[in-house]
Amino acid sequence: MTVRPNILCIVSEDCPPRLGAYGDNLARSPNLDALAKSGVVFENANSTSPVCAPSRFAILTGRHAESCPRAQHMQTVAPLPPGFRTCPDMMRAAGYYCTNNFKTHYNCDVKASEIWDESSKTAHWRNRPGTQPFYAVFNSMATHESCTFKEQPGDVGPEDVTLPPYLPDTPGMRESLARHYNAIALMDAELGARLAELEESGVADDTIVFYYSDHGAALPRSKRYLYDEGLRVPLIVRVPEKWRHLLPYPPGSHVDTPVSLVDLVPSILAAAEIKPPVPFDGQPFLGSDRIERPVIFGGRDRMGERYDLTRTIRSRRYRYIRNYAPHRITGQYVAYEWIGQHYQDYELAKDAGTLNPLQTRFWQTKPAEELYDMLVDPSATSNLVDDPAHAEALAAHRTALDAYMLDIRDTGFIPEHSPLESWEASQDETLYPLKDVMALAALAITRDPDNLPGIVETLNHNSPIMRHWAAKGLLMLAIDGHALPETLADVCMNEHDIHARIPLAEALGHAGESARWVRVLTDIVKTAPDPRVKLQSLDALTWLPLFPDISLAVIEALHDDEDTYLRQASDYLSEKLRGTYHPRNRIFNLERLDGRSMMG
Repeated sequence: MTVRPNILCIVSEDCPPRLGAYGDNLARSPNLDALAKSGVVFENANSTSPVCAPSRFAILTGRHAESCPRAQHMQTVAPLPPGFRTCPDMMRAAGYYCTNNFKTHYNCDVKASEIWDESSKTAHWRNRPGTQPFYAVFNSMATHESCTFKEQPGDVGPEDVTLPPYLPDTPGMRESLARHYNAIALMDAELGARLAELEESGVADDTIVFYYSDHGAALPRSKRYLYDEGLRVPLIVRVPEKWRHLLPYPPGSHVDTPVSLVDLVPSILAAAEIKPPVPFDGQPFLGSDRIERPVIFGGRDRMGERYDLTRTIRSRRYRYIRNYAPHRITGQYVAYEWIGQHYQDYELAKDAGTLNPLQTRFWQTKPAEELYDMLVDPSATSNLVDDPAHAEALAAHRTALDAYMLDIRDTGFIPEHSPLESWEASQDETLYPLKDVMALAALAITRDPDNLPGIVETLNHNSPIMRHWAAKGLLMLAIDGHALPETLADVCMNEHDIHARIPLAEALGHAGESARWVRVLTDIVKTAPDPRVKLQSLDALTWLPLFPDISLAVIEALHDDEDTYLRQASDYLSEKLRGTYHPRNRIFNLERLDGRSMMG
């Protein structure tokens, strides 16, 4: 009988590679640094999403959340499509004892009790019967974003940290970063104790160890955003000598091959010598069939109560970002983020006019495309899209992103809670002609008024998804001040798909007769039965002129709604309508946080 290795995954929350093993001299991380000296450090590892739930979907299934309708949004319950399997399910089928301690947050309808032998705060590989091989996951919450909201005693003080150039130097920024460093020291001790348990039980030489984080850290433009600060994660893998052939690098090696957390499932199966029973989006980075990826993929969709749609490709040298919602500013208000003094400070500095041009970008609408040379510009401050010297790289990354999105059949273009937001509909070329949708969206984000006639014509398309993106294209043009056809008002009122009608109404509100279209959108908020339709209409109202006499009563009526995101979006808009908003106001209500947690 083949002896198979045990698999131990030790996981930190919201943690970029802020470790000594990655060259950070301020970090206190002796246990993970020691793991790195006996293992392999992946320098360009990325999560698939810069927030917890979609990222953990990919870690669980080896499939991108964008390939499963609804799973790409923060905090949802997507039906797991046929043919999708979970890592513990496959490992148990192969004879492994599988435990999870204890976070799930999988963003789908998988029940933890059905895929793990045990998933709880006490789950442990030591509870396995006899010497059965184990696959065990331990999560440390110490470095979660919430650690920056409270004091974190430790060796690092605000005066010790260095802020990135795209952020203003404020007391709140410094304090939050120092708190995160001190939380990393706590996390390192927690995970070090898990490593010590292997030694104490005499199974260290029989156990492959994976250490990683689910996404980046808490400061602005990190968690929830598609830059390295939000997506780049530590990944350290230690393979015992008897299985060194699976990852044939000398101990202490640093590898710059791009690796994605969606690659964890096929890599874990490869380590256990289990033939994959289903296809994956990920590729194994260890084992006899290991693959070196030229690029890795990431996405951002709804984060908290705010809608966005952004995609990225990361290669060894470049990060390419495509913004499908360039008409929205980068720094949209998200109530949970604004608990942090760092966000409050940032908005106050913006209001005071003390930001430099680089720091001001966060509060501005976005370019359609971004390209950064990460070797010379690790903070991604200089957009090279218009630089002829990088034209070839830009073209290559554009092509790679298009191909990847088509390959995984990215469902992010389907509006949330659309009737077509299902696995069956997303696979139907008539209902969801993805290549055509992508072409239309690419046309829309150029915001070129010469494209207006063709976009208007697409409002007659049979697919509601195509009509939705035609409406988005018109919205972008209207925000830029371009006139819309007079017939569009009738088109909007006759549009039977609510997800196309909302952006059309917002476009018309920006183009003229704002009060009329605010009234239309307010009526949708009042009468729509679906909370995500209400949220999309609230989002549109947030960017239109404020008419308290039209909308305030309807908006305030959502203050006690059972849906967390509706409450937060409505409370923010209510404060704007009343003129009482201030960045230090607390809109997020921790006391009403439900059991699933809306934090990420």
